Amino acid sequence: MRKIHVIGIGAGDPDQLTLQAVKALRSTDVFFVLDKGEVKADLVRLRRDMLDAHVPQGAYRVVEARDPERDRAAGGAAYSPAVGDWRRARADIYERLIAEELGEDESGAFLVWGDPALYDSTLGILEEIRDRGAVDFEYTVVPGISSVSALVARHRTGLNRVARPVQITTGRRLAEGFPEGVDDVVVMLDAHQAFRQYADEDIDIYWGAYIGTPDEILAAGPIAEAAPRIERLRAEARERKGWIMDTYLLRRNPKDQ
Repeated sequence: MRKIHVIGIGAGDPDQLTLQAVKALRSTDVFFVLDKGEVKADLVRLRRDMLDAHVPQGAYRVVEARDPERDRAAGGAAYSPAVGDWRRARADIYERLIAEELGEDESGAFLVWGDPALYDSTLGILEEIRDRGAVDFEYTVVPGISSVSALVARHRTGLNRVARPVQITTGRRLAEGFPEGVDDVVVMLDAHQAFRQYADEDIDIYWGAYIGTPDEILAAGPIAEAAPRIERLRAEARERKGWIMDTYLLRRNPKDQ
């Protein structure tokens, strides 16, 4: 029986790998890595740096494949179908890699940024492949330190306040309105800086990009004051690197405090 490890590797810092993750890395024969092109080549390099730091040389092999393109311009009713098409294309690639590159008695691994259970498609894709029935395997999941946990740690603040809920959402959802009944909101996958529309409200922002990597950038403060600085930092970083991954916490100050 082929075995697959889905390993959360944290937000980018090799020192944030858990002991369980290191143990899984060292028990893996083949690492599957999706190449997102030259612009994001440093994402592949970060994965290889983690392997170099924690796994003996020659104890494994790396198999790379090109990540399918996703229609990021699709919006509205077309958004979910576009994501579905992309996931099916990824499933085709994963299925081929497992069938062709992994022996019956070998173990393979997918290295997932942050935590596999938080805004990542790997687990759903593997279940789709199993449902197809063309290739048989079992898999385990190793949790990782998400960018959410790393963000609040770097800002030395809590994720929630006493007796208050916290919500994790996307930039697309935030643009539709601030969640009701919640004062602490973590936002991921925000390509359009939806926080700007709340500049007139009494809300603090804790923002970070490339968290856990040498390129890490942090900013915090009331949105009205911090938003222009974040926009400038974000634009400069994107121009310099060609891509950006950022996460932020919005903390609304209730009127009764």
